[in-house]
Amino acid sequence: MESTKKITGALISVYYKDGLEPIVRKLHEENVSIYSTGGTQTFIEGLGIPVIPVESMTSYPEIFGGRVKTLHPAIFGGILHRRNLQSDLDQAKQFNIPVIDLVIVDLYPFEETVASGADHQSIIEKIDIGGISLIRAAAKNYNDVVIIPSVNQYAEFLDILNAQGASSTIEQRKHFAKKAFMVSSHYDTHIFNYFNEEETPVFKQSILESQSLRYGENPHQKGWFHGDFSAMFDQLHGKELSYNNLLDVDAAVQLMAEFENNDPTFAILKHNNACGLATRSTLAQAYADALAGDPTSAFGGILIANRKIDLATANLINDLFCEVVIAPGFDADAEEVLKSKKNRILLVQKKVELPKRQFRTLLNGVLEQDKDMLSETAANFESKTNSVPTAQEVEDLIFANKLVKHTKSNTIVLAKNGQLLASGTGQTSRVDALRHAIEKAKSFGFDLKGAVMASDAFFPFPDCVEIAHNAGITAVVQPGGSIKDELSIDYCNANGVAMVFTGNRHFKH
Repeated sequence: MESTKKITGALISVYYKDGLEPIVRKLHEENVSIYSTGGTQTFIEGLGIPVIPVESMTSYPEIFGGRVKTLHPAIFGGILHRRNLQSDLDQAKQFNIPVIDLVIVDLYPFEETVASGADHQSIIEKIDIGGISLIRAAAKNYNDVVIIPSVNQYAEFLDILNAQGASSTIEQRKHFAKKAFMVSSHYDTHIFNYFNEEETPVFKQSILESQSLRYGENPHQKGWFHGDFSAMFDQLHGKELSYNNLLDVDAAVQLMAEFENNDPTFAILKHNNACGLATRSTLAQAYADALAGDPTSAFGGILIANRKIDLATANLINDLFCEVVIAPGFDADAEEVLKSKKNRILLVQKKVELPKRQFRTLLNGVLEQDKDMLSETAANFESKTNSVPTAQEVEDLIFANKLVKHTKSNTIVLAKNGQLLASGTGQTSRVDALRHAIEKAKSFGFDLKGAVMASDAFFPFPDCVEIAHNAGITAVVQPGGSIKDELSIDYCNANGVAMVFTGNRHFKH
């Protein structure tokens, strides 16, 4: 079986024509017959290169507003007939079917049209029928046909043309066939998800952009990031991000989204949890107070701000070894200071809508859930005790409750005056989480008198409110919902502690 094959006939029908001209010129130079339709035909004719209209092959014009152009045996026969099977060759000759050894297609931009907010009918018209069929047909017959399935493969194919003329190897044809089925499956996945308004319980996701990572969570594991990182960040400086960096960056971005519209706020994260966070009148003071929350854990952490980083803040940051600094921007002098450490990663975060679904692989399948989009305000607080929180305590309860939502369960968060004092994260016991948080806060010199406590789930017993009260905490926010809620309420009433319920649990496993 012949491995290298000459290209003699090419069908070109594309949406995006950027980068197409040199391919067309090279094919013409190599005496390849070019067949085309509609706008692509007009484009090729505009280059002064002869092109054979598909209508002359099918004896049918484009019909139904261009919905039907290439769907004809003369076209698909030219692609699908097997060159090593005499009966196929005889039928091709009998029905005057041309030889098409190259198909170049770029599909209607369905995904982009949906993202643009177009109306339903405009979206429907961007469901490509002929193009997707051409891709599948040519890919199926990769033994004889080269398929270039999108604008993203134009440059790679042009390199092959320039290197070896109008010919291809079986390895190259199989490579492009694989790309073709990736394109077609991705396209169909996005069409299905658009139609899946009733949310049929089926897992279908597709992301074309991918990058290899140095390794996974540990050096002996391989790792990849599937997504368009550059759409969300501009990396100004530093080394390549690792798997663990990306986990922390995600946690940082999700957390800071809660404080996007607040006064200057700075957070420091380690292992996906905040070890410091503060809101202040200046970003430099917010950073200083975030760092004070746990200067030990901050070493090697991920830093994120909700404001452009200025020189004063940069000078403070520069004294800390940290992996990544994320902000909406950096003043020029601040950027120069932070670039003084060659491996420090600087990321400018762009405004991008984040997915509203979350996925996690486990066992032999995938878990899927809605993202936790709920963030309580004072209007969601239901006072359950005789004492009610002061205005400052309400602000701190909102602040602490946002942190609880983004901290590993079981968790307790202690806060005061817009500053994270400490948290107990990922404990198997809520009492242990509270004790850990109290011990940690005291170890860094914080006075817990007048502080508030937030819990990601209800208290089944009054032990937590008792421990918190004895440490000086004066207000508590929790979901409520335990059959023994009254025990905690009674303790708070007897000891002058204010407690509010939200009715919403925020587990994060």
